[in-house]
Amino acid sequence: MAENKGEVAGLLLAAGGGRRLGGRPKALLPHRGRPLVEHAVAELRAGGCARVHVVLGAGADAVRDRASLTGCALVDNPLWEEGMGSSLRAGLGSLADSGARAALVSLVDQPGIGREAVARVLAAYASPLTLAAAAYDGERGHPVLFGAGHWAGIAASATGDRGARAYLRAHDDAVVLVECGDVARAYDIDTEADLVHLE
Repeated sequence: MAENKGEVAGLLLAAGGGRRLGGRPKALLPHRGRPLVEHAVAELRAGGCARVHVVLGAGADAVRDRASLTGCALVDNPLWEEGMGSSLRAGLGSLADSGARAALVSLVDQPGIGREAVARVLAAYASPLTLAAAAYDGERGHPVLFGAGHWAGIAASATGDRGARAYLRAHDDAVVLVECGDVARAYDIDTEADLVHLE
C-alpha cells in the first residue's frame, strides 16, 4: 500500500492542558531532549505520514515558540477545554480542503506508540471509506485511521473526551484492527506518576 501513503495525513491531537499534571501543556513535556509534540510529529513522519496537522490548545503560543514544528500545519482549537472531541473536530476540519483521503490520528500523550504502529495502521488504508485502528491484545487503541468518507459523521459525534469512540462503536464491523502490541505500548501521560515513562 506504499503508493497510498501520500493520501493519508497525520493528525496529531496535542491540545491537552495537563490538568492532572499541574496545568503543564502535554505538548511541551520533555521527552528524549525535546518537547513531546516534536517527538510525536517525528514518529508520524517516520511511520509514513508526509503531511502532519497538529492541533494546539493549551499553551499554544508557548508551543509555537518552543517546539520546532516546521512543515506542519498548526491548527488552533480555542475550545480545547471541552475535551478531545473538539480537537478532533478542529483537526478534521483543517483537512477538509487538503486533498487528504484519510487521517491517521495520534495522541501527543502516548509516546510509547511510535513509527512501527503508525506504519502498520497506515498500511491498512485502502480507500476513503477505510476505518482502521491499532489494537493491543485485541483492544482498540491509537493510532486510528479515518477515511475521508467518515469525517463528517465522526465530527458530528465527537463530543467531550470521547473523540470518535461512539462512531467507531457504531461502525464496529467496518473497523480493521491492526495488532501493534508487539511494537508499541499504549500508556497515556496523564498524572505525575506517568512521568516515569518519559525519557
